[in-house]
Amino acid sequence: MNLPNSLTIARIFLVPILVSVLLTKFEGRLILGLPVELVAAAIFGLASLTDWLDGYLARRRGQVTWVGQVLDPIADKLLISATLVSLVQLNLAPAWMVTVIIGREFAITGLRSIAYARGLTMPASPLGKFKMGAQVVAILLLILGWERMPVLLLAGQAALWVVLAAALVSAADYYRRFNRAMAKLPTVADFSAAKARAAERKRAS
Repeated sequence: MNLPNSLTIARIFLVPILVSVLLTKFEGRLILGLPVELVAAAIFGLASLTDWLDGYLARRRGQVTWVGQVLDPIADKLLISATLVSLVQLNLAPAWMVTVIIGREFAITGLRSIAYARGLTMPASPLGKFKMGAQVVAILLLILGWERMPVLLLAGQAALWVVLAAALVSAADYYRRFNRAMAKLPTVADFSAAKARAAERKRAS
């Protein structure tokens, strides 16, 4: 297994560790003498770093693989979804907003799967990449502001609104690009017409 794929798998394994740190009630809210929120933020930051690093290394080393292309978005969805749901459990993020953001992720994943099955590639748009970056910033602020730093908590909640707006706008853009790409593909009627024309030419000859 190459290094980029190993980093992707490591990100998946970090998800349950992060959730455990967030939801376990540690005595004095300390882990090995460190505040829980600092440990959780470090784990999330490390996992987010692997998201950038695995893609960078795969392109740099020419190690882009089918396994990596499948696992990478799965790892991203697991990390973001599990962390956001944990923040809802801690009353740090509104449930309705998290539901919309996660629902958007799965809807786009579904469209991407359909496109892939038809031989199309639908790369992330700049707005989609901005949304991902904003999610990381918002989550880090929410975790770091947890009980000890209310200013960071407020900043994280404000950033979450930015994430929501970017999620909805980028989803609409992705759906538009998806429909445009699908419209260019030959339909069943096109194949039938081509088959009929071929049969006519064969009879004429």
